[in-house]
Amino acid sequence: MAARRAGSSALPASALLLLAVLFAASPAARALRFDLESGHTKCISDEIKVDSLAVGKYQIVGPDNSSPDAPLPESHRISLRVTSPYGNSMHYSENVQSGHFAFTATEAGDYLACFWAPDHKPPVTVTFEFDWKSGVTAKDWPNVAKKGQVDMMEIELRKLADTIKSIHEEMYYLREREEEMQNMNKQTNSRMGWLGFLSLGICLSVAGLQLWHLKTFFERKKLL
Repeated sequence: MAARRAGSSALPASALLLLAVLFAASPAARALRFDLESGHTKCISDEIKVDSLAVGKYQIVGPDNSSPDAPLPESHRISLRVTSPYGNSMHYSENVQSGHFAFTATEAGDYLACFWAPDHKPPVTVTFEFDWKSGVTAKDWPNVAKKGQVDMMEIELRKLADTIKSIHEEMYYLREREEEMQNMNKQTNSRMGWLGFLSLGICLSVAGLQLWHLKTFFERKKLL
C-alpha cells in the first residue's frame, strides 16, 4: 500500500466530528439472518483495513415450530471458513451449531466468510444468524469501561475519538485506492495504445506481403 501523506485532509475537523457523532449515536447493528439449504454454500464479504480488529459470531436458529430451549436436529449443522484477500485461512470450523472468531487483519481488502451445510436427504434448510464487526464497532466498549473503571462520559468520548480516527484513516485509505485505480487506468491506456500500434503494424505488414505475393504471381503468369 502506498505511504500515507501527512498534512492533508479531505474534510474539515467539524465535518469529521459531525460524522463521528452520527456514527456513535446510531443504533448497534443487529445480526443478519440467512437461510442455507443443505449441500449449498453461502459467502459474505467484508472490506477490512490492515491492523483492524474483526470479530464474528454465528449461531443456528431452530425451526419455527420448535421451542427456544429444544435441542437442534442433527441435520442442523454448518461449517465456516474465513479467508483473507490472498486466500489465507483466518478461521475454520466444521459441523457446528454455533461459534465465534476474532483476528487482526494483516492484509487490506475483502475478507470472505463462506458457510456451507452438509448434504442431507431429504434436503433441509438451515437458518443461522451471523454478526460480523470490524474496526471501531468490533471493540468491546463495556469491557473497556469495566477494566478501566471509567464513567460513561469518558467512554463516549473515547468512542468519538476512535471513530474520528477511523474516519480519518478511511479517508486516507480511499484516497490511496483512488490513486491506485488512476495508476492502473494509466497503465491500461498505455498498454492499449501500444497494442493498437502493434495491431496496425501487423495489418500493414500482412497487406504488404499480400501485395508482394500478388505482384510475383502476376509476373510469373506474365500478366504484368
